[in-house]
Formats: sequence, structure tokens, C-alpha cells
Amino acid sequence: MSSENIPRRKPRQQRGEQRMAAMLDAAAAVFAQSGFDAATMTAIAERSGSSIGALYQYFPNKLALARALREQYGEEMAQGWSALIADAAQLSVAALADRVFDLMIGFFDAHPAYLTLLNATLGYQRNADARQRLRAQLGAALREKKPEMDEAEALRTAKVALQIVKGLNPLYAEASAAERRALVAEFKLALQAYLKLRLHK
Repeated sequence: MSSENIPRRKPRQQRGEQRMAAMLDAAAAVFAQSGFDAATMTAIAERSGSSIGALYQYFPNKLALARALREQYGEEMAQGWSALIADAAQLSVAALADRVFDLMIGFFDAHPAYLTLLNATLGYQRNADARQRLRAQLGAALREKKPEMDEAEALRTAKVALQIVKGLNPLYAEASAAERRALVAEFKLALQAYLKLRLHK
């Protein structure tokens, strides 16, 4: 048999990445179901189909798992924001506010552990460069909507707009399903009103 016909083994690195992804998925499920404080490494190992020893090889404790999930969620959220901001200049203010919060709620629904981890004391802080990049992207989109707005003003407006959006998170986490819908509607109004005022020509 020639070397070309010999089946190639999967690289160890790829297997390791797949195992790590399975562990993170399991951790997310356990955190969402039990909460961060009640979650155990044993439950996470069982859910991922790994031995407890294998789990500890990748993550020394559940805090490390939680921080890795927050990092992963931050990257996914950043991709969603980038796609939305690319469309921002073509959207009305009302449509932009709707899309912003629809993106957030869609993310919460797809990642139920996100709000659990958001309210846990993880000592985690998102990369400052990533935060600044997001603000700059939104600021640039706002300047496309109002070209006479200077760069500093656009960046300030973007910071305030993003802080309004961020303000939903703790209230949403503690609210009932019905109250969550009402809260989202209120935050959409708040963001619409602010952006309409700042973008008024």
C-alpha cells in the first residue's frame, strides 16, 4: 500500500480541541441548569462523557471553565455586533434599536448559561481592545448616518448607546418571562429616543 493510501490519523491537537469543546458545552449546560455556585466539576465531567481526571487536565477548576465560556461568548457576540454594525448606516434609528436588542435576546436564548455567568463573580473582564473596537465600529456607523458628527462625539455617543444596551442584562436575568418582554420594549424605546436625539439633523 502506498503512503498516499494509508488512512491518516486525526491530529492530536484537533482531538484535543474537540474534547475541550465538549467540556465547555457540558459546563454551559450544567451552569444554566444548576447555577455557577451549585455546579460541580464531577457533574460537568459526567455530562461531557469525560473522566474527572481528563477534565482537570484541561481546566483546573470550574472558574477556569466559566472564564473560558465567557471568552467564547464574547467572541461570538462580537461577530454578531460586527455584522449588525455593517448594516447600521442603512437602517432607521427604530430598526437599529430593534436589531440591537433582537441580537441580544437571540444570544441569551441560544446561550442560557450567559446570564448565569454574567451574574457570577468570575473576576473576568473583557479585553479592553475588543471593547474599544466595538465602540469605534458603532461610532463609524453613526457618522455615516450623520456625517457632520465629529469622531469624538460619535465615539461618545456609541459608548452611551452601548451602556444603555448593557443595562438590560442584570434586569433581564432576574425578571420573569412576561416581564422580560416588557423590559426589552422599554430599553428599545430608551435607545431609540437617545439615538434620535443625537442623530437629529
